[in-house]
Amino acid sequence: MAAGIAITSEEGQLYNARITWLLVFSCAIASTGGLIFGYDIGTSVTRAFGRKSSILLAGASFLAGSAIGGAAYNVFMLILARVLLGVGIGFANQSVPMYLSEMAPPKSRGAFGIGFDLCIAIGVLLANLVNYGAEKVKGAWGWRISLALAGAPASFLILGALFLPETPNSLIEHDKNHEKAKRLLQQVRGVDDVQIELDDLIRASNVSKITKHPFKHIIKRKYRPQLVMSIAIPFFQQITGINVITFYAPILFRTIGLGESASLMSAVVTGAVVSTTIFFTLLIADKVGRRVLFMVGGAVMLVCQFLIGGIMAIKLGDHGRLSNSYGILVLILVCTYVAGFGLSWGPLGWLVPSEISPLEIRSAALSIRVAVDFLLLFLVAQAFLAMLCHFKAGIFFFFGGWVALMTAFVYLLLPETKNVPLERMDRIWREHWFWRRFVLDDDEDSLGTKAEAA
Repeated sequence: MAAGIAITSEEGQLYNARITWLLVFSCAIASTGGLIFGYDIGTSVTRAFGRKSSILLAGASFLAGSAIGGAAYNVFMLILARVLLGVGIGFANQSVPMYLSEMAPPKSRGAFGIGFDLCIAIGVLLANLVNYGAEKVKGAWGWRISLALAGAPASFLILGALFLPETPNSLIEHDKNHEKAKRLLQQVRGVDDVQIELDDLIRASNVSKITKHPFKHIIKRKYRPQLVMSIAIPFFQQITGINVITFYAPILFRTIGLGESASLMSAVVTGAVVSTTIFFTLLIADKVGRRVLFMVGGAVMLVCQFLIGGIMAIKLGDHGRLSNSYGILVLILVCTYVAGFGLSWGPLGWLVPSEISPLEIRSAALSIRVAVDFLLLFLVAQAFLAMLCHFKAGIFFFFGGWVALMTAFVYLLLPETKNVPLERMDRIWREHWFWRRFVLDDDEDSLGTKAEAA
């Protein structure tokens, strides 16, 4: 397979690259880390030992957790299983998006990066299918099937990761043999002339090597855009309300009058819709850009949230039930809403943070992104049922208001990252009407300090 592309750098020079089988295989295997989506603890492993080692540790830990969970006969074993699952998920969340963004050429980085979120969506869909079947198992042991089958994607990830190459960035960062990194770049890009890209990677690595404590550096003024985005994007992604729909779709559909099995099947339908939409986003993200998708998806989610809230407020009331026709309409609107999420905040909420940070703070930025994501995930999941009881239909207006705010945030403060090489990403902040004051002022202060020292 050889689709030729040439990527223009800031100085007008070209990155030569083709879409090779090695690139597709590497990113496809790494993307399956999205199937074990969860909390991050893997920063320093990723930085010290590379992306491949972290992916292997992710799969191994998750496999152990799923085995113990499926065989659990007391609460202690269930808790231990959840801890191991969290460890594995943490390594995957921190290392997989970074691996994908570093392996993919700029022209198609969006497609390969969105593969991670596509696998998350497929994982949710498969879990809903398993739960639908396990609910019908007699003897009250269907839950063991649900927990144990989580080991399937983990096993696939472990086996596939054994054959993964390290990223060129990681090789240069940990191995002084630049020729080895050059050969890998030639294999992955499918061309011989990779010197321009290699030079950029070496330059970025040199800066990264003098950055001993990335968490201390990311709070510096020059990195303010990356820090804000690493916090704001996962915050907004969770406050869209999508995980409320994912976690509590069966409860929601029972509330509007559907039975137990029908509610579980409705959750399967919404999972299939978001998976299909994310796949469509994967195909167009590098053509239309990230900002357009954020805008369109945000508008779709906003309209659907308000319509669902209005229908439930008027037709459902506090204790009523929806008619079959209105129940179907709500289901259609929920599916449209998750399609809007799959077009925007779902895949782009992972893609954009993985591509906006320079190498010296990349691991720290992604760790912050994951930590914020899971803090908000925990808080929203814990608060949702209480919010549903108190807000009732108003909960959809609550999340809808946040969607309006986050769409405005993207329009005003997030520059376009499409087709920009990772190691040249600093230019989007220098050219942005708001962020340039932080980046340029800090650069001027640094130059002044160096001049005084001289």
